Amino acid sequence: MLASIVLGAVIGIGCGVVSGLVPGIHANTVAGVLLSLQALLLVWFDPVVLASAMFSTLVTHTFIDNVPSTFLGIPDADTSLAVLPAHALCLEGRGEEAVRISALGSAAGVALSLPLALAFVLALPALQPAIDWGIGLVILAVAGYLIVVSESPGWALAVFSVSGLLGLFSLGYSFLAWPTGGESGVLMPLLSGLFGIAVLLKASHGVMPEQRFTGIDLSAGAVRRGSLLGSAAGALVGWLPGLSSATANALLTSVIGYDSNPREYILATSAANTVNAFLGLAAFYAISRTRSGVMAAIGALEEVPPATAILLAGAIAAVGAYLLTLLLSRAAWWFSGINVTKINHGVIIFVALLSLFLCGPFGGLVLLLATAVGYVPTLVNIRRVYCMGAIMVPVMVYSFGIA
Repeated sequence: MLASIVLGAVIGIGCGVVSGLVPGIHANTVAGVLLSLQALLLVWFDPVVLASAMFSTLVTHTFIDNVPSTFLGIPDADTSLAVLPAHALCLEGRGEEAVRISALGSAAGVALSLPLALAFVLALPALQPAIDWGIGLVILAVAGYLIVVSESPGWALAVFSVSGLLGLFSLGYSFLAWPTGGESGVLMPLLSGLFGIAVLLKASHGVMPEQRFTGIDLSAGAVRRGSLLGSAAGALVGWLPGLSSATANALLTSVIGYDSNPREYILATSAANTVNAFLGLAAFYAISRTRSGVMAAIGALEEVPPATAILLAGAIAAVGAYLLTLLLSRAAWWFSGINVTKINHGVIIFVALLSLFLCGPFGGLVLLLATAVGYVPTLVNIRRVYCMGAIMVPVMVYSFGIA
């Protein structure tokens, strides 16, 4: 059993590095591929290897996905808001610091996942019906609070509402997209337009400053606070139905401003992403709910391994992913002196082509509409967090049973 767990973790680390570094590929995609090859792979490997590889891919992805977000400004579904302060630090010459802070947050999330999972498994299954009913109200309350405290509540409400309608349209008509990107593939053009291209169009020009690392500029108190808040948010969205790491990022902005406390926000969102993965596993075994494509793939295996085996694989993957993330952070010097304008234009072209490849013409339409909506906060001088209506409104509609 131990040999199978280790082998699965090693395979998952390799797959997670690929999914984390290549925009448009998610751990869910990898899990779907492994599941489709199940009959062939089970000839050589037992189900423990496959399940361990799937979950290890997800854990590794939560560490690695901040690398392209930081250096290129390309978000995925888990780093949509975190990309803003991380890429901003890179433009200040502190890209390596941003990646290392992200790795530290994910590592803290792993350490806090087990006690949080144990507490949730013991306390929440009996309350699950009430939780399922009330989650929409929680999201509505958070959204209302964010809008009320905005610099311009009117514009904040308008951006939140329009982005919410765009999210409902994109997800409701996702069947028009090509199947290349999978069921959630439409999230790629949606979030890339809101938080990627819209930002790059207004980004600074000139050359990338010299990348230098002089340590992590975070106090011990900020590390503790960010780790605890991020882990709590990650546990919340990992257990509750219909929520994702992107929702956790939005919730954290009500406590930690990504513009006023960028480093703590990066740490907190990274912790949330990793805890979300582990709590999703806990929800799968405790109440038989699948919170991600990876959990759905594990549940579809011919034989589902015990939770302890998959948890051990995830812990092994976390150690390997942490070390690899630190290694990749040293690549920051490659970007010193590079023409920022050319990078931005190259990223915009790449994202547009990737959206068309994954989702076809519908993906191109979603990307265009999302970019237009995402450009509005810059024009009216409000925070971009209100574009998270694209995720939060569909979750509320789902929770209230409207769709």
